Amino acid sequence: MKDTAKHQGLRNQLVALLKEKGITDKSVLEAIKKIPRHLFLNSSFEDYAYQDKAFPIGAGQTISQPYTVAFQSQLLEVKKDHKILEIGTGSGYQTAVLCAMGAKVYSIERQTELFKLTSALLPKLGIRPKHLSFGDGYKGLENHSPFDSIIVTAGAPIIPKPLMAQLKIGGRLVIPLGEEHQVMTMLIRKNETQFEKHEFGEFRFVPLLENKN
Repeated sequence: MKDTAKHQGLRNQLVALLKEKGITDKSVLEAIKKIPRHLFLNSSFEDYAYQDKAFPIGAGQTISQPYTVAFQSQLLEVKKDHKILEIGTGSGYQTAVLCAMGAKVYSIERQTELFKLTSALLPKLGIRPKHLSFGDGYKGLENHSPFDSIIVTAGAPIIPKPLMAQLKIGGRLVIPLGEEHQVMTMLIRKNETQFEKHEFGEFRFVPLLENKN
């Protein structure tokens, strides 16, 4: 599992591109610069790993394009030791970026194949989320709640109510909402019952699936 000077150079170019596209959070850019995205992809895609594109990772899922990962991460306003719930571990790349930003990441994946692959890969790369779970992301992780923020990495037709309930007051939930195309949506929890909603334009994600167990 090599990470060469060439890979680092390609990551530097990717970071420059993300800056051009409007990513300003220094901790996000540093994490993208640090994490070897090519190791989260099938080796046949290695030459393309630092292009700003999504790629298939198996089980009908994709690794999001770097801009999407950076954009969602920036919306979270991650601080060191923030407790973050991630719905959809996938390849583990978004997990790794959040860990590199100093977050304590709790992540759920519903695809057995991906869960096994990612659970084995992350420790090999020295990346240690607080908790990896196999299960239904719609339900969240009530036993570990509340969370400083929640990130959903698949398109959802609705905002699952359990996720709203598991968010701290003042916390942020970032979720792509919609069926065919998704609108990146952020909820900020104002108090026990009120949430402030913000929308950030269209993105495209694989669907968030329910009822694994």
